[in-house]
Amino acid sequence: MRRVTLFVNGSPRNGKVVAVYGTLSDLLSVASSKLGIKATSVYNGKGGLIDDIALIRDDDVLFVCEGEPFIDPQTDARSHEELTGSHTDWLTLNVGGRYFTTTRSTLVNKEPDSMLAHMFKDKDAWGNKQDHRGAFLIDRSPEYFEPILNYLRHGQLIVNDGINLLGRYYLQYMVLILSILAFKQLSQQNSQPAEDHSPISRKEFVRFLLATPTKSELRCQGLNFSGADLSRLDLRYINFKMANLSRCNLAHANLCCANLERADLSGSVLDCANLQGVKMLCSNAEGASLKGCNFEDPSGLKANLEGANLKGVDMEGSQMTGINLRVATLKNAKLKNCNLRGATLAGTDLENCDLSGCDLQEANLRGSNVKGAIFEEMLTPLHMSQSVR
Repeated sequence: MRRVTLFVNGSPRNGKVVAVYGTLSDLLSVASSKLGIKATSVYNGKGGLIDDIALIRDDDVLFVCEGEPFIDPQTDARSHEELTGSHTDWLTLNVGGRYFTTTRSTLVNKEPDSMLAHMFKDKDAWGNKQDHRGAFLIDRSPEYFEPILNYLRHGQLIVNDGINLLGRYYLQYMVLILSILAFKQLSQQNSQPAEDHSPISRKEFVRFLLATPTKSELRCQGLNFSGADLSRLDLRYINFKMANLSRCNLAHANLCCANLERADLSGSVLDCANLQGVKMLCSNAEGASLKGCNFEDPSGLKANLEGANLKGVDMEGSQMTGINLRVATLKNAKLKNCNLRGATLAGTDLENCDLSGCDLQEANLRGSNVKGAIFEEMLTPLHMSQSVR
């Protein structure tokens, strides 16, 4: 695939980099759209009329007109080379002992706010050091630099096997490009209807997590993570509203203040997960395992599972002080040795629920269905006033 930089006839500014494909008519059509004119012909930098797309080379600078003669873009004493050379001259980079050859436009045009763009936008602006071959010296790992350069060339991020994703954070000026790209891709996927409904893998999701600024909310509403291994990940404050997390492995994950409202968590494993302040209103966690989970927030922020479907869940040994389980369904659930102090269980279906060894001090069970529930070895006596309307 060839790329060229298009300018309006006579102007050296506000150019557009486009891919060359198909016929000359296709290029004129793209030029019309990108430059906002009715393009009828195209000239090279020396004023030569191009009548065959085969004459166009990669990284050419072309001038598009609406039928008027070619206008020399020189507007002052600067030569044509000065106007266009900074966009087309070739550079060789010595990155950690490995040589890469590319054009200045590749380093500058794609991400103009990146450190690489600032380094090579103006000749000698940074006083970049060169080796004996004239290559610009960059003290970074070439394995990490290669995917960055390919992204700047083609607009696609491809990471080779064996590359440690965490290593990107040590690349300073490169991580900006990665963050911008991944965040853009994620935003586009969230704003456009998904054509591929296959589940998101751990590898894909980790890339999104690493590339998303810590102060930005990661919106994952309605996404499909079915069967994914998300164990031990930091998922704080992420919006999983109505997401498909069925059969996911979320063991030891940090879901503090995550939004799981109406999410499908059926059959998932959340053992020992941190669920402080989590929102799980009307979520479906039927058959899930939540053994040893922590719902208790020392700051007083309470987890909200109101109306959730928790049929058959195993929550043995979980810390659930002050949790809101109002009108939730816990039929056949295992809550042995749980700390439910001050929990709201009003209207909750606790039929055949095993509450052996639980601490239900000051818990509100008014209107709850305790038919067949097991209350053996209670840490504190259960007062009738707690379970009577």
